[in-house]
Amino acid sequence: MKKDADELLIARLEDKIRQAADNYMMMAGDFLDMHQRKVAEDYCKSRKLPVGYAFYGGYEDAERCMPVFLPDYIELPEGGMPDEVSELLRIIRVTVPKGSRTLTHRDYLGSLLALGLDREVTGDILVRRPDEKTGGGADIIVESGVAEFIEMNYDKAGRASLAVQVLPIGELDMGTQNMAQKQDTVASLRLDNIVASAFALSRAKAAEAIRRGIVSVNSVEALKVDQEVGEGDRIVVRGKGKAVLAEAGGRSRKDRIIVRFNIYR
Repeated sequence: MKKDADELLIARLEDKIRQAADNYMMMAGDFLDMHQRKVAEDYCKSRKLPVGYAFYGGYEDAERCMPVFLPDYIELPEGGMPDEVSELLRIIRVTVPKGSRTLTHRDYLGSLLALGLDREVTGDILVRRPDEKTGGGADIIVESGVAEFIEMNYDKAGRASLAVQVLPIGELDMGTQNMAQKQDTVASLRLDNIVASAFALSRAKAAEAIRRGIVSVNSVEALKVDQEVGEGDRIVVRGKGKAVLAEAGGRSRKDRIIVRFNIYR
């Protein structure tokens, strides 16, 4: 099943590459999850393409990215993206009234899908923490073509009313994400141990998630339960959120490693 899906993805990539080369214009695909991105990157790296390519999700460490194929007149600047690529994306800035229940990534995603949108047109959902004026909200990265539809129709998530604003991707706010800290102990820094600890899963459930291909480390699909994780690594479990291993060091009385996570929901 996954092999068939991978072959279909490659066929779509080839079509975009052909259009970019034949029409001498930029072509972009939909957002890819971590497995799809690995398939796409492996394909692009293994062939001499007639156009340039990049994977763009709106910011440097984006988990969900779209493949972009570029004719030679569009150059990729060091450490950024040209304006033509930036225009592919918009931010849906959602604000929740003060006093509302704090909404999670799952709340926002579920309510977007309920509008009839495909997951492929939405990128990362960066949940903002509540403050003295609001009950928080989210910056949701979307393809430009669906931004107006969302602005007109997206007014509720969970049971909370939403205020929605469409903004250029350059106004993405990374400094207000909803983050909590967690300290725990683990037997080792194996990926299954880290996933179990960070996301409050049993080791068996963590290992199952890894083998299913829904875990990534630093935006790369991770399929080995015994992969070593280090300080600063970003671990994402699809449907659960993101955790950063902020610190690993010291030993507990039972000789287990003390770890500290930053958890983003």
